[in-house]
Amino acid sequence: MWTDKQRGIRVSQEQLLCKNSCGYYGNPAWQGFCSKCWREKSRPSGPPREDTRPSSDGVPPTFSKFEEKKNIEKGRRINTVRRLFWGGSSPTKPQESSESHAEVLKAFQNLEPGDFTGFLKILRSPLSQRLQSRCTAFLNTMEAYHDLPVQKQSDLVQDFYQSFSEYFKSFPEAQVTQIMEHVEKLIMTRLHKWVFCHDSCDDEQKDLALQRRIRSLNWVTPQMLGVPFPHEKTPVTGDPFLPAITAIIEMDAKRAPQDKLTCVSKCSQHVFEALSTSNSEPANADDFLSGLVYVVLKANPPRLHSNMQYMIRFGLPHSLMAGESGYYFTNLSCAVAFIEKVDGPALSLSPEEFEGYMLGQRAPAVLTRRQQVANDTQHLLAELQGRQEKLHQEVDALNSQLQKWVQAVHSQVDEAATSFSRVQKTITTQSETSQGVSSSAQDASQQEDVEEQSTLVLDDQH
Repeated sequence: MWTDKQRGIRVSQEQLLCKNSCGYYGNPAWQGFCSKCWREKSRPSGPPREDTRPSSDGVPPTFSKFEEKKNIEKGRRINTVRRLFWGGSSPTKPQESSESHAEVLKAFQNLEPGDFTGFLKILRSPLSQRLQSRCTAFLNTMEAYHDLPVQKQSDLVQDFYQSFSEYFKSFPEAQVTQIMEHVEKLIMTRLHKWVFCHDSCDDEQKDLALQRRIRSLNWVTPQMLGVPFPHEKTPVTGDPFLPAITAIIEMDAKRAPQDKLTCVSKCSQHVFEALSTSNSEPANADDFLSGLVYVVLKANPPRLHSNMQYMIRFGLPHSLMAGESGYYFTNLSCAVAFIEKVDGPALSLSPEEFEGYMLGQRAPAVLTRRQQVANDTQHLLAELQGRQEKLHQEVDALNSQLQKWVQAVHSQVDEAATSFSRVQKTITTQSETSQGVSSSAQDASQQEDVEEQSTLVLDDQH
């Protein structure tokens, strides 16, 4: 049974979607846009952006013009990547026959989902030399230009994803996605040390600020967030959110954006499992976001801002914009934004109470209950000690009585021994007396015999 059914954080599904109404998930880091719309909006270079606002006559620009401008921009970006690959404006592509191209496509079609080792084996085969050369050239170029601003590096990586995926344009979308996930892991595992927490951005400072902010909110309880948390009497061993906390902490150890996003997905799935541990009702979106905020506050993940920016800049766009992983990542971004801006009303506290908690002048109710449990334990220990002392006194009294009884028994034994000695002495005396009388009688009898024998001898002589 849950202790609190109140929903502390409310975010509708519409609020999670892109502000541009493109159908993808938006993100606070992109000011509510999806990554695709945000890149188009914030790209500084290239021709000026088309004004998407209504004109003076109230008629908005046609979509065909927007698509035309978008295709021109796309072609310019691909040409930039090609120049980086081949070192010239008109690259000389390695010759590839239609037969070898078909064989390569067939090999990738037979690739099992998630088989990264099989992907590397196909990529290193002689038939895939052209693809392997493109990856090698791009990696060498990125490492050589690692001093470029991180946003420029992000644009180059995203352009590479787009140009590389065109090789498999005849494949179904799901299969292209699986192949590109392998490409992302291959590329970003090599580039992680060059682009993660880059010197050209302030990710490190924001990491420290976010870490201090989370640490200052360590007093926030599940009840304040409206997290459905098991009642104290519910038989739950440990914190049910511990697996989610562990998963979000492991994110920093991964190097590929896809692997980091997998940790976010695992964390979110564990949150849903924890919410359904002792709840008769299914967890909803409000429960999930509140639980995710609680997990982030408890975990205080290392370099959280840098990890999220790394996924945003160098992850595959579809992973963050749609699907289950996109939903989880969007909620994580909302949770971080909530933590950065949380105040008293958001936690059902007055401004004075919130300030008191932040300054350490107040303690949440959970701490009071813990102190009450500690006091109860001390009273119980004192009671047990009193009982122990009483038992010691009773044992001492019993020992005293036992000693008195032993002494009485010893006295009686001594008296009995004395009486026995006296009786024995009397018996000995009587025995000696009777022996003396018997000896006298015997001597008298012997005397009479001697006298009688003497008389007989005398008679014989006469």
